Amino acid sequence: MANTAKQQDISLLNINLSNARSENESYEDYRIRLTRNKQILRTYFTMGREAFREMFPNGVAEAITDAKAKMQPITDSEGVTETVQVPGSLHLGDE
Repeated sequence: MANTAKQQDISLLNINLSNARSENESYEDYRIRLTRNKQILRTYFTMGREAFREMFPNGVAEAITDAKAKMQPITDSEGVTETVQVPGSLHLGDE
């Protein structure tokens, strides 16, 4: 039974939680990933497994992918483009 719960947690947190930087990962991406992991784990331990599972029924990786898809680039009158988060999407920091 404990093995099944562990497998469910792994599938729920289906992201790279390692503190080690991978070979093909830039330093900037590495720092962003560490910050995101810290926020995700803080939420997981604060809310608990069941509440976290309700918040992210398909796993964290899918929620991050969906949030990135909802980010919309907007160009102002001076030609400067910035990315704006759509309300209701998962906060991803400065990505």
